[in-house]
This record gives sequence, C-alpha cells and structure tokens, in this order.
Amino acid sequence: MSGAPGPKNMIKDKHFVDHHRTALIDRVSQVEPLLDRLLDKGIITQNAYSEVRANRTNQKKMRELFDGPLKACGPKGKDIFLDILMDLEPFLISHLKGE
Repeated sequence: MSGAPGPKNMIKDKHFVDHHRTALIDRVSQVEPLLDRLLDKGIITQNAYSEVRANRTNQKKMRELFDGPLKACGPKGKDIFLDILMDLEPFLISHLKGE
C-alpha cells in the first residue's frame, strides 16, 4: 500500500482522486466492489456503506462517497481508495494518469 501521499498521488497540491473527482464520479462503473473493499479496509463504516449503496445510480453513489467518507479519510485513505481503483478500473486510472 502507499502510505503517505507521495508525489505520484499528488497533482498541483491536490490528491489524484480530488483532482479527477468529476471524471471518477462520471466513469467508475465498479462501485459495489469498490464499496466492499473500502469497508473491508476500514475506510468507510457499515453505516456509510449502507448510505452510499442506497443511491440509485453509480454517479450518485460516487458523489455521496466523495462528499462524505472520502472527505473525512485523509490522504492515506485516498491512497487506499486509489489502490483499489487501480485494481478495479485499471484502464480508467491509466487514462487519467495519461499512460
């Protein structure tokens, strides 16, 4: 895992996931497996998991995730979130990184 946010996870003093917030909200399709892994890693609580899952669309789920748990988890939590996204959505993350 990543630990402290290194330069590879920072863009213009913003974490990669914050910098690409809109694209991630619009384009992440594996939201349910993402939530499962975030819960397993302790990044979100069972209550937050249930609240996010209650939304009807993937975009609303991702927006709820960004506005709540991801805002509170800090850089280390965002690093774990990014690691999970790299596993679940490798082509999207590579595209956003310009690879």
